[in-house]
Amino acid sequence: MKRALIWLVIAFCFFSCAKKDIQGNNAVPVTKNQEEELPDLAEALANIFKEEQGTMGIDPDRGAYVEGYWRLIFGEAGIPDRLARNVAAEALESPAFVMELLIILQQDPFTYYLVDKQHPLPNDYEPDDLVSLQAGLYRLDQSGLRLRKMAVDALREMAAAAAKDGIVFAIGSTYRSAAYQAQVYERAVNAYGKETADRESAQSGKSQHQLGLTVDFSPIDDAFAKTPACKWLLENASRFGWSLSFPDGYEEITGYRWESWHYRFVGKDLAAFIDKYFDGIQQYALQFIHAWQEQAES
Repeated sequence: MKRALIWLVIAFCFFSCAKKDIQGNNAVPVTKNQEEELPDLAEALANIFKEEQGTMGIDPDRGAYVEGYWRLIFGEAGIPDRLARNVAAEALESPAFVMELLIILQQDPFTYYLVDKQHPLPNDYEPDDLVSLQAGLYRLDQSGLRLRKMAVDALREMAAAAAKDGIVFAIGSTYRSAAYQAQVYERAVNAYGKETADRESAQSGKSQHQLGLTVDFSPIDDAFAKTPACKWLLENASRFGWSLSFPDGYEEITGYRWESWHYRFVGKDLAAFIDKYFDGIQQYALQFIHAWQEQAES
């Protein structure tokens, strides 16, 4: 973590002093239609750092290291060039991006922990602050539902706001242990076959539900997309720190088909960060943070 913070400061120094964006002009967001006309992101970043080394008196070896560091982050994060260029442009325009990332890295690490098919949780991970949900502001569709305390508090806050708009959430699933997730996955394989199951259900250790920060709103099927609750969440969830994990059209990125009912609590700062810099796509932001940490700690 200390190394990550050091490199955040270094990045801040580079970017806050830069006078150009990745195209050599004032920093502006790049539209998808312009994407093919832009230079390669890695090459553009390389040019920036070479110019800044001369103007800032930066040691060439250090400059080369930071240049390579950013190349690796954008490459390993696997985010589209359009978004990567926009992130770089934002960072060059103002220190806000780096400072917002710094704030996020100070919160509970499991709020931004990358959990997917390639990145499992630590063996037998189990939160130590699970709290049982109590019906009232929302309805519980089964007994024994639990979340981490921070998620419970955020869910209550969000449910209270939704209730003022006439929306009452139904909660269908929350925390799942590694052992229980193994049963869920096995049932899916038996019912649909492995190929379909892998689009619908996570293997043990690779489910966001094991974090204790994830809620499946009911009904847990495509019918949820047509409910007032779904519409309300799409418009408001991020204000309360909740993020849709598996949006429509992003199965190739997330590894799972669209789940309109599946929301993960990431905290208000990270939820705003996801919306502001990554088009609301949680997976891109978490992959970016993961790549940043991997390089900072290597």
